[in-house]
Amino acid sequence: MSSDTTINHVITYEINPDDDSTTVDGMVDYAGRPAKRRQSGYWRSASFIIGVGAAERFAYYGISSNLITYLTGPLGQSTAAAAASINIWAGTGLLLPLLGALAADSFLGRYWTIVFSSLLYILALGLLTTSAFLNCRQRGGGGGGDSIFMNRHQPPNELDNHVFFFFFMSLYLMALAQGAHKPCILAFGADQFDAQHPKELRSRSSFFNWWYFSICAGPLAALLVLNYIQDNISWGIGFGIPCISMLIALTIFMLGTKSYRYNSITVDEKCALSRLTQVLIKAAMNWRTIPNEAQQDIVPRDLPPSDQQFKFLSRALLSAEYEEVCSTEEGEEAKALVKLIPTWATSLAFAIVLAQPSTLFTKQAITMDRSVGSSFEVPAASLQYIIGLTIILLVPIYDRGFVPLARVITGKPCGITQVERIGTGMFICSVSMVTAALVEKQRLKKAASAYGLGKGKVGMMSFWWLIPQCILYGMADVFALIGLQELFYEKVPSGLKSVGLSIYLSILGMGNFLSSLLIYMIQRVTSEDGGEGGWFSDNTNGAHLDYFYWLLAGLNAIGFLAFLYSAKTNNALNSSGSNREGT
Repeated sequence: MSSDTTINHVITYEINPDDDSTTVDGMVDYAGRPAKRRQSGYWRSASFIIGVGAAERFAYYGISSNLITYLTGPLGQSTAAAAASINIWAGTGLLLPLLGALAADSFLGRYWTIVFSSLLYILALGLLTTSAFLNCRQRGGGGGGDSIFMNRHQPPNELDNHVFFFFFMSLYLMALAQGAHKPCILAFGADQFDAQHPKELRSRSSFFNWWYFSICAGPLAALLVLNYIQDNISWGIGFGIPCISMLIALTIFMLGTKSYRYNSITVDEKCALSRLTQVLIKAAMNWRTIPNEAQQDIVPRDLPPSDQQFKFLSRALLSAEYEEVCSTEEGEEAKALVKLIPTWATSLAFAIVLAQPSTLFTKQAITMDRSVGSSFEVPAASLQYIIGLTIILLVPIYDRGFVPLARVITGKPCGITQVERIGTGMFICSVSMVTAALVEKQRLKKAASAYGLGKGKVGMMSFWWLIPQCILYGMADVFALIGLQELFYEKVPSGLKSVGLSIYLSILGMGNFLSSLLIYMIQRVTSEDGGEGGWFSDNTNGAHLDYFYWLLAGLNAIGFLAFLYSAKTNNALNSSGSNREGT
């Protein structure tokens, strides 16, 4: 493009940035043509993606929210084993996005990664439904209606190893599909907003809020409908409906194909993993290499404060013979990811807490009085409904009320910085765990006085006492999780947006693994010879979940302080560019 053409384009953009003829830099439409601002992207396209997010989360939580009941019921696992199984599965599903993101950013592209992962998702849910019917048939001894609608609480027989293997194979296939789908759909949604356009930049921050709103609305519907079906009608039907939901999600996504903006920015033909690996290896090899005078510009001595911390990576641009072996853009990509490591590490304690609602919160609720009236009993897994409802109520308040008010006070585009938002969420999370510990301690006292410690006895404490900890948990999500999503999207180069979000998801994955490890170690130490009893006894009225909640509150408080220190010393999170975008 000539200099005259470039100048004319800039003038046109400044005079009328919303003109039909204005194109979005680095983006193309479905036919590969430069994307026109008024005819592609923005909220028109983002609305399709938000709908996909709601349908996909309905499918996912339709399985995961009540999984501990299925594992400890029809599959006959102990509470500790079931909690560990779920944490490992969930953790795997949140680490696999690294592979999906690399595939998307390297050769498939986000659009086709979403399509292929959706098809795999549908297959996995279909197999999971089949496994539930097979298990039901084995336990019921027949394939008719009686076996399909058999009592959910019937004690399991000795399970066929093939049925057990088939179930977990389907479950991990679902984790693989989610791993490819989740980072790409969010990054693709954020791609619909141009970061160089002031109005669209503000809307992109709002998109992250409404995206989280949608992925909480989906689980709410799952908790209301599917948990009841699974507990009272049929596990097979309860697992089959999520499969239909994913079909709907794929249909919604395909409907928006012609309106989407597609990223056309590439560094070169090498995949993202290859580029990053090469930079790290070359930087290590050139650790002692000193640039000559001709190459002082490649490894500059007077860098801005935000780059001084990772100056060593610039040595990847040199070889021992003073030949440039990595491009400057490749070096900047590596720096951007390395700068996120402190935030990643200090968020792990917070992620451990996030693993609890679908496991221990649910087991805690099972032992409480959940009756409404004389004939209806609230499913224990529906406790998570309170968390989702809190998020759905708070996101509009935060986006339309808190942000404009904070913007007036602070003068920042997004009201508060991302660091302040994440830190606030971490603090609220610790308060949530303290509340959970106090409630559980009181529940144990009432259960002991009313029934003793007999296995299967339900304490007199009402299920509704768990609501405060769930509300606080939802508030923590609105601040910290959405803040982390936006941070890990914004701080990476355009060609690695999916990778950035997959790194964010890996925080949650590692949190699940660490939670599983903590539960295993504590159970080994506190139980009799590593067996019965302990903090996670199958008899919840004889366990000590309150001790575990206190431990989590302390760990999260330490993580919160470490995060604040890291944010203060990490110049990458306090650069002027970040402030421009409300970070």
